[in-house]
Amino acid sequence: MPDASPPPPSRLPLGWIAAALRRERTRSGLSLSELAKRAGIAKSTLSQLEAASGNPSMETIWALAVALGVPFGTLVEPPAPTVQVIRAGEGPTVHSEQSSYTASLLAVSPPGTRRDIYRVRLEPGSVRDSKPHIPGTVEHIVVGTGRVKAGPLEEQTELGPGDYMAYRGDVPHAYEALEAGTTFVLIMQHV
Repeated sequence: MPDASPPPPSRLPLGWIAAALRRERTRSGLSLSELAKRAGIAKSTLSQLEAASGNPSMETIWALAVALGVPFGTLVEPPAPTVQVIRAGEGPTVHSEQSSYTASLLAVSPPGTRRDIYRVRLEPGSVRDSKPHIPGTVEHIVVGTGRVKAGPLEEQTELGPGDYMAYRGDVPHAYEALEAGTTFVLIMQHV
């Protein structure tokens, strides 16, 4: 005679599933009622799942994934880490052949966003001229150490530690260290 004991409780993290369901349902523009109908489950079941309660079966999650048009794993994968650390001196680094400009890439735009973050080290004695980037680019600078003259060629501004500046990056612009050991964070925002 087959074992009639109940199946083991789900070890899925209900909070992850709830957040993923809400995120994907919002992206698809579906109401609770419409998603429940498309998945062939009760609206109350879907409501419980989005509230991180209940015990969803694989079949229920699979039906919801199909109804949302996403892979099964999208609804059960752990969230990406919320903190990323790159220690000073680490990360891919590129050097300019024309100046003492060195940039270390800190982050690349994930899909759906368009921004790159760099840590820059610049020494006095040369100017880093930058040609215009793609239309709509905005650059943001936060100075860490030293002093830098930066910005569009006709509007360059001197900045010191802690100073922030934003300017169009789709016009000719430049960076020039005014003190040894000048560092800043450069965020390139692409529209």
